Amino acid sequence: MKIISTNIANPKTIRWNGKQVITGIYKTPVQNPVFLTKNDVRGDEVTDRKYHGGEFKACYLFSSNQYPYWKKLYPHLDWHWGMFGENLTVDGLDETKIHIGDVYKIGDALVQITQPREPCFKLGVRFGSQKILKQFIDHGYSGTYVRTLEEGHVRTGDKVELVNQANNSLSIFELNRELFAKNKNKKRLQLVVNNDALPLKKREQLNAFLK
Repeated sequence: MKIISTNIANPKTIRWNGKQVITGIYKTPVQNPVFLTKNDVRGDEVTDRKYHGGEFKACYLFSSNQYPYWKKLYPHLDWHWGMFGENLTVDGLDETKIHIGDVYKIGDALVQITQPREPCFKLGVRFGSQKILKQFIDHGYSGTYVRTLEEGHVRTGDKVELVNQANNSLSIFELNRELFAKNKNKKRLQLVVNNDALPLKKREQLNAFLK
């Protein structure tokens, strides 16, 4: 895997349900290195910190390999890297092969895989249709959030190298499926409810299905 684009956003005001909402989903590629901090990407717009940014969502990665699929569904859009609100567009990222708790070296930073992206209305606004939310969930390739274990710069062309693979964990793809499944697989959930790479609140929510 390697980084093919680093993306940040300036704040943009959109209208949703008659109200003005500020969002940072409109990310565009930048030429300079980006700096991964413990809570976000320096210089990137994070407006709603209840759902974005913070320890377990410090940076969002999305696969460039998924772009052709979405371009066919939304050919009218002005396509560029960062369309999904990702900070890092990654060539070769495969959600079926990265697991909750895996640790990767990216440029000067050390990061840990935490959780899949659960889309909200802002993605629908970005794509001009709220239908994309169900399409995104059904497709299953959600990209991944990471937490920053060691802060550092990341540049276009940097490799994404596995440092430590989590034992007995779920892949991002598998967890994403379980989050939205009506009938959840308890054996799978057992693999992540005690994994501290996943936020405590999320683990508590999943643990409720085991009782």
